[in-house]
Amino acid sequence: MIIQSVRFARLSVPLHTPFKTALRTVTHIDDLVLIIDTRCGRRGYGSAPSTPVITGDTHKSILSVIEQVLQHQLIGQHIQDINRLCDDLAAAVVGNYSAKAACEIALYDLWSQSLGVPLYQALGGHQSELKTDVTISVDSIDKMLSDCDRALSNGFDVLKIKIGNELEQDIKRVQAIAAHVDSKASLRLDVNQGWDAKQSVRALQAIESQGIVLELVEQPVPAHDIDGLCYISERVQSKIMADESAFSAKQVLTLLARGAVDIINIKLMKSGGLSRAIRIGEVAATYDCPCMIGCMLEGSIAVSAAAHLAAAKTRQISLIDLDGPALGQYDPIQGGTRFSGPVISLNQTAGLGIAAIDGLIELADGVWQ
Repeated sequence: MIIQSVRFARLSVPLHTPFKTALRTVTHIDDLVLIIDTRCGRRGYGSAPSTPVITGDTHKSILSVIEQVLQHQLIGQHIQDINRLCDDLAAAVVGNYSAKAACEIALYDLWSQSLGVPLYQALGGHQSELKTDVTISVDSIDKMLSDCDRALSNGFDVLKIKIGNELEQDIKRVQAIAAHVDSKASLRLDVNQGWDAKQSVRALQAIESQGIVLELVEQPVPAHDIDGLCYISERVQSKIMADESAFSAKQVLTLLARGAVDIINIKLMKSGGLSRAIRIGEVAATYDCPCMIGCMLEGSIAVSAAAHLAAAKTRQISLIDLDGPALGQYDPIQGGTRFSGPVISLNQTAGLGIAAIDGLIELADGVWQ
């Protein structure tokens, strides 16, 4: 199976409710879609969102680096040589992780198609169903409680609470949600780098003093503040998880060697795709450190690839945060992985199993408009 061409498209899905974090507010899932065609007529799909405040990547920059650099590593190559292709992509340009991830997702889609099995089986897995949490965006307490009620009514029993923009109000938000939800759901906090180390300890000790048990606290301090993560981990009961501090296997090794965190959040858009995400999981496993598989605000192409990876690596990835498609008003993908409330059901067809995509707008001359 030889790669013939690379094409680009865009896909936009409105959200049920605006997605708000300490860093940004978003109203749509907007993806750049990468389409790789082979000479034998097979087609692989990848995608990436614009996340400039997290990865530094925008749709235009992703498209540009694929068009100018990465596609030249692919055209004319055999898809069966998947490891070399991924290594070539990683070495072709510094950074640009989302562009590399989009390419790798399409490559792994085609590779598993060539084997005639779903991606998770090609990666050595057998579990075909996962259960995800759902995100509750930072907002007024009343709005957040309402969003929690809707999530519970939709079957979610693990809630990831976005906070991090006002310390005292954040404490009140968590206390109110914990009292409101009671035992109906587990709570995860995502601070999105919104506090400093001392604020984190103050807030978490105040929350813990009320008897509130948190499953985890994600990235309370800025990504560079490894000392801060160590400071927090030494002083609170809650498990601390690295997200923006953990882009690469090398960074993860540093975090775990210092005892800075208890959990690592793997995201394809941070690692640069599945191959490097697998390496991160292997590093974490050497420290008996559990991993979460997460996503940016992405549609079901990229999130499906992440779900297949999690299903294949259940011993390394025990926590699932793949609610991106569930936040959209509809799923434009025909075939492939199904997202129904908290349940993710992986396709049993080859690759990612994508049959067609509704509303896909192909980009003329590779220009993002």
